[in-house]
Amino acid sequence: MLPLHNPAICLARVGVYCRVARTGVIIAKSSGKSRGFEKIFEILKKEKKRRKSNKTEGKRLDFLIHIVYNETVFPSAALKDGGGAREKIDSATQNVRIHYDQIVKQKVGFTLFSMFFGAGNLIFPPQLGAQAGTATWPAMAGLAISAVGLPILAVIAVVRAGSLDKLASRVHPVFSLVFTILIYLSIGPCLAIPRTASTSFEMAVPPFLPEGASTTLLQLGYSAVFFAAAFLVALRPEKLTSRLGKVLCPTLLVLVTVIFLGCLVHPLGGYGAVQAPYDHAAPVQGFLTGYQTMDAIAGLNFGIVIVLNIKALGLQETKSVERATVRAGVVAAVLFLVMYSMLAHVGAVSGGAFPGTTNGAVTLTNLVRAIFGAPGSVLLAAVFIIACFNTCVGLISCCSSYFNTLIPKIPVPAWAAFFALVSMFIANAGLDQILAISVPVLNMLYPAAIVLIVLAFLPAPVQRLKGIYPWGIAFVGVASVAYEVRSLGQTIPALDRVLSRIPLSGAVDHLLEQIPLAGVGLGWVLPAVVGILLGAVISLMAGQKDQVEK
Repeated sequence: MLPLHNPAICLARVGVYCRVARTGVIIAKSSGKSRGFEKIFEILKKEKKRRKSNKTEGKRLDFLIHIVYNETVFPSAALKDGGGAREKIDSATQNVRIHYDQIVKQKVGFTLFSMFFGAGNLIFPPQLGAQAGTATWPAMAGLAISAVGLPILAVIAVVRAGSLDKLASRVHPVFSLVFTILIYLSIGPCLAIPRTASTSFEMAVPPFLPEGASTTLLQLGYSAVFFAAAFLVALRPEKLTSRLGKVLCPTLLVLVTVIFLGCLVHPLGGYGAVQAPYDHAAPVQGFLTGYQTMDAIAGLNFGIVIVLNIKALGLQETKSVERATVRAGVVAAVLFLVMYSMLAHVGAVSGGAFPGTTNGAVTLTNLVRAIFGAPGSVLLAAVFIIACFNTCVGLISCCSSYFNTLIPKIPVPAWAAFFALVSMFIANAGLDQILAISVPVLNMLYPAAIVLIVLAFLPAPVQRLKGIYPWGIAFVGVASVAYEVRSLGQTIPALDRVLSRIPLSGAVDHLLEQIPLAGVGLGWVLPAVVGILLGAVISLMAGQKDQVEK
């Protein structure tokens, strides 16, 4: 029941402004509960008049009227007029639901996009365009699968399961604990969070310093301010919708669009020639490039925060939350595709004009400076700071919430402060060191995360076969670790010497090379399929058809 005796609290609880139908006031009066409703109506009229220049606010129907109708007005009003009010109320509330669903979809969709879109999302699409050249769009198709489709599916999978813990527990409780901790640490204070500060620093500070100037103290100061601000915003995860979705996300979209339009107005030339590794199986290489965004892993973390934001907007039922998540995911996916396409085009043009760039940051810097001159550096710095800050806030919030569930005695603010502090020190180690560590870690974690996401969307009859989860994850885990250890041995002489002394290591290497798709970095796919099929057969033979926990 809403506190109609206190309109201010009532309005604050609902949180959105809109038009209130005049018929609703009449019905409310006939119900004998007009006092509070009339006060609310007057407040809304004044607010609407004050915001008359804001067309968006003027078009919104307030969820308040829906709640008032359902909780206070409807029962008695319907009885008083013999049902005549029911038709009016049903029509009004249906319109409210439609408009409110749109509001939730847009707000949460923008928030989801803001949380995902960070340093990697800015760097890798332009670099893909610069290296792929004329093969940019086939490569983009692969990137769209791993860096757009999988992250959104990851969020939906977690929301449907209830949490990442519950989803991973379908494999085994021990796996759930270990895998979840590894996911949160890699996407959190060990890799992804420090990367947000180091990347934004590289783009925002050194370009404006004299050549050869020391940046050690400046990076430390920048990291301190960056993580202090992120910590303060992350303390209220349910408020991320208003803080990220309303302000920072639109600003980021505008800035990237300006760069793209500048590229169209002042073209520097056509797309460059195709370079390695995109000269062979460009879509597959684009798919592997999506690993580096870390978004599929991040999606497994963001599910809990998205649920908090949806519930903060008034939706509590499980089905309603799931439905809102799917709709928000569609909004975020469209934004991703638009942004990635613009950045890939910018990178392809920049690669044609300035061939031989080593990373996406340099690719963007070259083009922006060529088109916009000195102000372009300021524009690019703003883009990177906003994108990295958005992601940093979302990651700190997710990690803090999760570890609070593990150790409830330590409150969320304490966890957030701890992660911000640790990330600040790791960020000062430098971007190159962070990236060097992240690649092997992601190559071992990503395949298991992908398989877990895919399994969550299999048909219900297949979901009842309990063995598909442990066997599928076991096979893909062994394969991905084996491939990565083998790859590290080829680049680290000391590790290679150790591996060469292991019996049958040569036979194992030969086997790994013969597995289909191994040559393009997807050697884990066949083992995953074999493991899932084996788990299904074992479950059928044992008669294990119990429904997995939902």
